[in-house]
Amino acid sequence: MKLDLQQIPRVETISKEDFLKNYFKPQKPVVIERFIEDWPAYSKWSLDYMKEVAGEKTVPLYDDRPVDYNDGFNEAHATMKMSEYIDLLKREPTKFRIFLWNILKEVPQLQKDFKFPDFGLRLMKGLPMLFFGGTDSFTFMHYDIDLANIFHFHFEGKKQCILFNQSQNKYLYKIPHSLITREDIDWANPDFEKWPALKNVEGYICDLKHGEVLYMPEGYWHYMRYITPGFSMSLRAIARNPKNLGKALYNVFLMRNYDNVMRRFKGQKWIDWKNEKAIENTNRFI
Repeated sequence: MKLDLQQIPRVETISKEDFLKNYFKPQKPVVIERFIEDWPAYSKWSLDYMKEVAGEKTVPLYDDRPVDYNDGFNEAHATMKMSEYIDLLKREPTKFRIFLWNILKEVPQLQKDFKFPDFGLRLMKGLPMLFFGGTDSFTFMHYDIDLANIFHFHFEGKKQCILFNQSQNKYLYKIPHSLITREDIDWANPDFEKWPALKNVEGYICDLKHGEVLYMPEGYWHYMRYITPGFSMSLRAIARNPKNLGKALYNVFLMRNYDNVMRRFKGQKWIDWKNEKAIENTNRFI
């Protein structure tokens, strides 16, 4: 048995009007295949190029270890020089990923290689973020704290993306007071005996190749697995739906702080309780 996933629709190019009407307004994902061929980044950006322009930078690395109560929010698991990290990616599979790396701050010259596209949404210009990963490395299933509209541009190699919208929360074994699902679910090959509610979930899937862009609507859950070493850049636009905007404010100002306080007071017991609660809450819907 497999997850019930439909292929994300694909278009070669798209006008602002068509994007707003067919994908943004109904909040549906889409892959745009040939949107950035006029960017210098389309022909320049590769792992070798990143090594050349950012090789001396020390970068934060994350792997797939479960959340520990001692970890701060988005705290890195290791650091490495970018040149060493790219050598590692090309040499062998590694779980280490770079996550939320702000290229404007770290390597301003990369800004010249792309432009902020006009999709009819106001993009946050200070926050172009890069994400890198090696063969078979993956992100946990999660949604972003601000429930933003995300445009995810992929470079080098191939990456698999699985998406769910917020209406699927009840089947996903979502961890309370958090933005992730149970970390022991293998989304590439889930165990339906252990996680029976996943039989009911409906979502989307695509493989992204160099130069393609994936639009992820507000608050969409996403799991990303690198089929080969590569990297992506995300551009974001603030959530427009008032309900999502309210949820984003709650996440940033209340949920995150409450979770941090409980970790300090209860330690690992708090993490264990949340993991148990995820199963209890989800099993109610089976």
